[in-house]
Amino acid sequence: MFVNRGTGRIVTTNYWIKGISKEELFEEINKDNPNKKRRSKAIKELERRGVKIQWTTKDKESIV
Repeated sequence: MFVNRGTGRIVTTNYWIKGISKEELFEEINKDNPNKKRRSKAIKELERRGVKIQWTTKDKESIV
């Protein structure tokens, strides 16, 4: 929320999931402790965009 200087009115900015970049959606999916609702929304949005998600598992001995 911010105040418009010309009119003095409060303007609310909405951040829709369809406006978020693919990189940010992948970051949301790959978080160590993700929020389940946001993670599923990110997966559904990528599927809607036609992005093919290939699942891999992390090695426990891996540094990365």
